[in-house]
Amino acid sequence: MDLFVLLAIQVLYAVASLALISVGLAIIFGMMRVINLAHGEFLMLGGYAAIVATSHGISIWISMLIVAPIVVGVIGIVVERTIIRFLYGRMIDTMLATWGLSLFLVGLTTAIFGNTTVGISAPLGSIEIGAYRTSAYTLFVIGISVVVLGTIFAGLRWTRLGLIARGTMQNANMAAALGVNPPRVYAITFGIGAALSGLAGAVLAPVSGVFPTIGVAYIAKAFITVIGGGAAILSGTVSAAVLFGTINQIATFVTTPVFGEVALLGAAVILIRVLPQGITGRFFRRSL
Repeated sequence: MDLFVLLAIQVLYAVASLALISVGLAIIFGMMRVINLAHGEFLMLGGYAAIVATSHGISIWISMLIVAPIVVGVIGIVVERTIIRFLYGRMIDTMLATWGLSLFLVGLTTAIFGNTTVGISAPLGSIEIGAYRTSAYTLFVIGISVVVLGTIFAGLRWTRLGLIARGTMQNANMAAALGVNPPRVYAITFGIGAALSGLAGAVLAPVSGVFPTIGVAYIAKAFITVIGGGAAILSGTVSAAVLFGTINQIATFVTTPVFGEVALLGAAVILIRVLPQGITGRFFRRSL
């Protein structure tokens, strides 16, 4: 029984991690149809922002939950205003531009911080589950994932900004005719997506550490989750995260982490082959 509870916590942690690293990309790609190949670097910048803030005496909680998302959100708005705004509707050009931005950010952080792994100690200590012990921080990651997803759902469904954003993405000309400023909505939406990426990178920094090329590991899983989920932003991301996170963690538990990653990739290939439109292309079609 103790082992089952421990495995359940690890599965929930894997699901929460996938959802956290993917939800920012889901907003930018799912709502704006922008393929942001610098998404992994936004996560990486969030980790570095939290580490730098903590090293300057700021509380680790403020660094992770406030400083990191604000810093990366501002960077995201600057990127949208200076690069992305000129490339809407040009998917290949957007991919090339964000790929170049990715390389620039990797080079810049390498020059500043060096090519070594840095990190911060995970707070909260550990908890005992019978004869086993696990980090209490995993429960915090699970909790923050639930809060983030719930907040996004409430914001998109019931707030004026969420309704304006969804309407603008569906028909920008009609929104403009009703007095909405589409460029401003695009900038805010891209900034929120970037801020969520920064938050995810900061929250996961105590677990994985941070180094300039860590975005490569993040972005593959994020794209697999978002594409596997389908068109619906939240229900697609959550359903794909549950599927892939469970498969990954169970395979890791039974074999090794390497085979866990292989199992995740294999599941993604099978899912996309069976459901080319993603999970929400077949199920939860009217979900957000």
